[in-house]
Amino acid sequence: MYQWRKFEFFEEKLGGGKCKIPEEISGKIECCSSGRGKLVIGCDDGTVSLLDRGLNFNFGFQAHSSSVLFLQQLKQRNFLVSIGEDEQISPQQSGMCLKVFDLDKMQPEGSSTTSPDCIGILRIFTNQFPQAKITSFLVLEEAPPILLIAIGLDNGCIYCIKGDIARERITRFKLQVDSVSDKGNSPITGLGFRLDGQALLLFAVTPNSVSLFSMQNQPPRRQILDQIGCNVNSVTMSDRSELIIGRPEAVYFYEVDGRGPCWAFEGEKKFLGWFRGYLLCVVADQRNGKNTFNVYDLKNRLIAHSLVVKEVSHMLCEWGNIILIMTDKSALCIGEKDMESKLDMLFKKNLYTVAINLVQTQQADAAATAEVLRKYGDHLYSKQDYDEAMAQYILTIGHLEPSYVIQKFLDAQRIYNLTNYLENLHEKGLASKDHTTLLLNCYTKLKDVEKLNVFIKSEDGVGEHKFDVETAIRVCRAANYHEHAMYVAKKAGRHEWYLKILLEDLGRYDEALQYISSLEPSQAGVTVKEYGKILIEHKPEETIDILMRLCTEDVDLAKSGTSNGAYLSMLPSPVDFLNIFIHHPQSLMDFLEKYADKVKDSPAQVEIHNTLLELYLSIDLNFPSIAQGNNGIDFNLKVKPATPATSRAVYNGKLTVDGKNSYFEKDTLERRERGLRLLKSAWPSYLEHPLYDVDLTIILCEMNAFKEGLLYLYEKMKLYKEVIACYMQAHDHEGLIACCKRLGDSGKGGDPTLWADLLKYFGELGEDCSKEVKEVLTYIERDDILPPIIVLQTLSRNPCLTLSVIKDYIARKLEQESKLIEEDRRAIEKYQEDTLTMRKEIEDLRTNARIFQLSKCTACTFTLDLPAVHFMCMHSFHQRCLGDNEKECPECAPEYRSVMEMKRSLEQNSKDQDRFFQLVKSSKDGFSVIAEYFGKGVISKTSNGSTGTVRSGSTSSSSGF
Repeated sequence: MYQWRKFEFFEEKLGGGKCKIPEEISGKIECCSSGRGKLVIGCDDGTVSLLDRGLNFNFGFQAHSSSVLFLQQLKQRNFLVSIGEDEQISPQQSGMCLKVFDLDKMQPEGSSTTSPDCIGILRIFTNQFPQAKITSFLVLEEAPPILLIAIGLDNGCIYCIKGDIARERITRFKLQVDSVSDKGNSPITGLGFRLDGQALLLFAVTPNSVSLFSMQNQPPRRQILDQIGCNVNSVTMSDRSELIIGRPEAVYFYEVDGRGPCWAFEGEKKFLGWFRGYLLCVVADQRNGKNTFNVYDLKNRLIAHSLVVKEVSHMLCEWGNIILIMTDKSALCIGEKDMESKLDMLFKKNLYTVAINLVQTQQADAAATAEVLRKYGDHLYSKQDYDEAMAQYILTIGHLEPSYVIQKFLDAQRIYNLTNYLENLHEKGLASKDHTTLLLNCYTKLKDVEKLNVFIKSEDGVGEHKFDVETAIRVCRAANYHEHAMYVAKKAGRHEWYLKILLEDLGRYDEALQYISSLEPSQAGVTVKEYGKILIEHKPEETIDILMRLCTEDVDLAKSGTSNGAYLSMLPSPVDFLNIFIHHPQSLMDFLEKYADKVKDSPAQVEIHNTLLELYLSIDLNFPSIAQGNNGIDFNLKVKPATPATSRAVYNGKLTVDGKNSYFEKDTLERRERGLRLLKSAWPSYLEHPLYDVDLTIILCEMNAFKEGLLYLYEKMKLYKEVIACYMQAHDHEGLIACCKRLGDSGKGGDPTLWADLLKYFGELGEDCSKEVKEVLTYIERDDILPPIIVLQTLSRNPCLTLSVIKDYIARKLEQESKLIEEDRRAIEKYQEDTLTMRKEIEDLRTNARIFQLSKCTACTFTLDLPAVHFMCMHSFHQRCLGDNEKECPECAPEYRSVMEMKRSLEQNSKDQDRFFQLVKSSKDGFSVIAEYFGKGVISKTSNGSTGTVRSGSTSSSSGF
């Protein structure tokens, strides 16, 4: 004990040694107690005084008539229990009394004294409990209002009183510790209660023994813990309910099962106490006769405070301070310094281990502990004890910023310490990406493959890595530890990194393909999109096989269940993978052909056909830039030749071929044949629109001068004029006439106007084409497509044509026209005669009388009698046969109505301009249509008045002629 270091962790309060007990306390101090924020002092004159925190007199009262021997301030209730001497009622009865005061209840106002209410008085000694000297006293608060009071006597007995003293509901029992022997009395020098679960235990100390009573047993069972004891005031209880006794040679601790640890140091222990984990001891030095007050920190094995004091009469703890009352009524108040002050004191002396132990034993927060450890680490670092310094820094992980430590150990000579720190940082899951990078760099610098293996491969299960996966992969890859990087990538499910290493770093293409095949379809699709370009370049056939499995997986099975189209919509589309073929159009063509052959109703059928057509029709096999122009890819790159021996280039649209020219031409012809087959097969007769983009295909055919494809598309789209334009552009007269024969027959749904376009073409040709013109005129004459005047005007533009070409045609047309003119002349004469006859009849009706000679009714054929109705049309009827309609002849009315309806129809048609122009346009001879409209009077100017038409009138007679 004397070798322990001494520190000043405590300081004197309340003015140090100048503090005194108030003068109001005049008697000799016999006993003291503390609790609930006050100090209670009992004197030999029977008074009890209460002091406040500043040891100022609060109030006092007369508790006993003679002397106050023992006091205890209760904690749960504001009760004060005292033992003192009062007046004897009789010589046989002792004046020793126990009283209980309620400090919350004072005497009523108006009384002469200020004293609390005494709620219970009890005579300690009775006939069953004979009188003896009281040597110790202790009160235990059980469930209120029950108290358990233990009174130790000098005869080795303990009187126990239990119950509600205020209501005098108590029980008494006696415990015998030591009996009177020849050696003398064994007084009870100390008592201590201990609650061990539900069990209540009582320690009892005499100068010769330490005993333990189990109070739950009836009668209480006694157990002797030791055969040594101590004197009065050398007994106390720790905060862990351990009994502590002080003897001249040592301080002993006792548990329920016997003696515990022993702290040996010399000197008579006059007072013993316990305060916040510290052992308080007033030691008398026999050599110099001085008393020393020591505060021991038993956990850290140091003396927290040491002070030479006067003769101490009482020692108390209250308000977080230690109070020593001297025999001369002076007082000493000692308080513990704050943690920061204690640590500063230790830091100044470089006692970092003591500081660390101190903050740990006093249960300081983790941040404060880490700060002490950091300072200790800095101290060791300054002394170049790097290993031990790092050990301290590791303990600060989670509280100290890692960069603070890392900066100190970045030197290459201290890389081992840095590695150790970073490993612990990862173990606790507090490492960032930069920390992972640094640790892996340390491993690679040290070439410590074993540790690298442990770090990389010691994780349990996917997703439980203590480091950033991407960072670990990147660092291992940069340091050429490809296997480690691949291990991490595979375990973490980072397929893109795994394949990146296999393909870009190691060039293990077969293994990469095998790995992709083992993935889920969705994951495999993503990886192929990212790394397909490399795979296509080195393993085109195998890559295409994987793509086929991805895009057509279980198509046959799907046909037997759900609809094929619905199932295919859930699979990846070949269009999604087009970008990986950017430098390999031949492979793209192979892939799309295989897919199109296997899948007939793909949702991306149009896009696939568009791409295939562009590949088929291109002169030099290029990536389809038009069909996929919106994919964000630079298509201006020239592709590599399909065959290394073939070298070709395109200059100003002209193809120049070196090397195997025949092979290139054959390949182009084969592709165009496949393109034409696709054009036809993808536009079956039952579909209105083809399974490809028509506009795009026309552009492709024009760009690549694919005449067969253009002719097919124009003919399918009924763009006959564009068809013959292709022949005209190629100056293919024979094909042009054959095309017009096929497409210009109106009887078969053709367009006869093609012959007019053809005649115009020959008229503007500027060369001798007499044979062709004669053949064209034959069809124009047969179908009466153009008037002769138009034919003459059209052919007159070609200076190479002579009149002999059209002489026969003109002669026939003139003869035909002459016949028509003669027929028209005869028709005119007939119409004129009919008109003259009608006018004479009208005039006769207007000017001359009509004689009706019919004798029978036209309707019923009976003899005509009156009343009768006669019409100008010479029909006569009985009036009864006409009914209500007497204004028109029933026989002539239908014919009249049809004429009027025809007139109204003509007038209505005159307002329908669209129909008129449509008739003019569709007619072979538009002039005849106009003439017909004039002839019917539709176009002539009409007035709003009456038409002047004479309707057949009627007269009625009721009396005969």
